[in-house]
Amino acid sequence: MKNSSTSLLALALTAASLLPGCVPSKRYEDLKARQASTEQGKADAERQQRLAVAELKKATEEINQLHLDNKRLTEDSTQTGNALRRTRQLYSQLTDSYDKLLKNSDRELANKSSDYNKVAQDLARREAELGELDTSLKKNRAAMDKLNADLQTREARLAELEKALAEKDKAVNDLRASVANALRGFQGTDLQVKMKDGKVYVSLSEQLLFKTGSTKVDPKGQEALKQLAVALKAQPDVNVVVEGHTDNVPFSRPTAAMQDNWDLSVLRATEIARLLTTGGIPAARVTASGRSQYVPVAANDTPANKALNRRTEIILTPKLNELLKILDSNSTTPAAGK
Repeated sequence: MKNSSTSLLALALTAASLLPGCVPSKRYEDLKARQASTEQGKADAERQQRLAVAELKKATEEINQLHLDNKRLTEDSTQTGNALRRTRQLYSQLTDSYDKLLKNSDRELANKSSDYNKVAQDLARREAELGELDTSLKKNRAAMDKLNADLQTREARLAELEKALAEKDKAVNDLRASVANALRGFQGTDLQVKMKDGKVYVSLSEQLLFKTGSTKVDPKGQEALKQLAVALKAQPDVNVVVEGHTDNVPFSRPTAAMQDNWDLSVLRATEIARLLTTGGIPAARVTASGRSQYVPVAANDTPANKALNRRTEIILTPKLNELLKILDSNSTTPAAGK
């Protein structure tokens, strides 16, 4: 795309310097601005898609790790509880023994003083162990409570993200259905509506829109674009990118305003963008882009394949404002355990 912008600017400057009366400066500036807008729009859309997928993957991995930590702490707490119960049972037994010793006579107590001291020491040690176990159990319970809270927070955010993605997918499906319904009278080999990478693509053949080498849309193509504009006016949250494509046959009749396939693809995309805005779509939502021969859908080895490559693609992308808000919220929230 950067090569496209550079080539187009160079060609426009050359043409303007050689034939100042043929290419109005305003039209050149429009072409330059639309080419820059194309790059920014496509880069933003692709960055947003990558961010959504990466964040969803990251959130899922963190949830899985939290589940593993929760299971480990639960097992540790169970073992600690079992040890605590065994210690308390032994403590009870030792207390009983101690009480029995106290009931013996002085003589028996003297004879068994060594046993008493041993029991007393053992009892003190067990009491210390019991205190440590109680402290450990409280710490484990606090850690488990915090882990559960973090887990619930992560699960809520993951559910929110999945809901936003589902709503975005539904919006794209609804958009595709709306556009397909609006263009049902034109669909066939010359016009196709499909979904790809979370976007809706309306592909129009050269045969439907233009005569060979022309940048003016034929009446049948104008009618199709008018129907598309009507459908898109009801979709205010959809951005529109118009991409012009050619085959690899060199431009046969260069002029000062149009010297090669780059110029042809850009001017065709601009003409279609203009017709869409004339049909009621705000110009701020529409971007025109020329891709020349460099994004083919088939090998340029037969007349039929070359005809497939001579096309215009109108790419419809729903705005991702709500999804981006969720991603920004997740990126500014401290990770669990930090």
